[in-house]
Amino acid sequence: MSDSLHSSPSGRSMLAPTLFGELGAAAQHSLREAAPRRQFDGGAIISQRGGTSNGFWLIESGRVTVGQFQADGSFRALAVLGAGDSYGELALFSGRRRVVDAVARGPAQLRWIDGAQFEAALAADPPAMRRMLGALSEELQEMLDMLSGIRRGTASARIAAVLVNLAGRSDAAIEIGQAELAELTGVSRVTANKVLASLENSGLIQRGYGTILVSDHEGLARFSRT
Repeated sequence: MSDSLHSSPSGRSMLAPTLFGELGAAAQHSLREAAPRRQFDGGAIISQRGGTSNGFWLIESGRVTVGQFQADGSFRALAVLGAGDSYGELALFSGRRRVVDAVARGPAQLRWIDGAQFEAALAADPPAMRRMLGALSEELQEMLDMLSGIRRGTASARIAAVLVNLAGRSDAAIEIGQAELAELTGVSRVTANKVLASLENSGLIQRGYGTILVSDHEGLARFSRT
């Protein structure tokens, strides 16, 4: 797992760092062309927690929500991924079973990147290893800062923190619905709607159909720390 927080066209959580994107363009192209393509309908389970990992997924189109199914059957989202994002590299490197489930949010097309081929490409590109370590270190620091804020913050601060995270480091339009944002922050849809309305009235965001435009990134970041 970017989109890292790198920022993808769809927006994503730093809890899902993308590593495939740190490879050189030629290596990415070669791996992509060799990878089998799979089509998933909306609601389809792509991968499940507890499964073994000998590769990872690269999203070509559509959106995928990564999270965990709870004992009561509900799904707790952790990240919303879109085209260009990848996930599963961390499980591959650690050699451990997957800790998240992944569900298609609508029609989605993905490619399965073979783990052995990925590691061979990485071994042939030592600078990419350094870039991956740098990306992971930066995202871990940001994640700890964000989680600290979420733990101590109000619902408004939590939602603001997630929007800042999804937008990356600048003003950006995020393709995310109110229900998805509620799932990501652990609040009700009613609460999410009230918070978004307040943030919009303050000039920090603008709401559209299925999108949220972060119009004042610095102001929203300050708000998330209150």
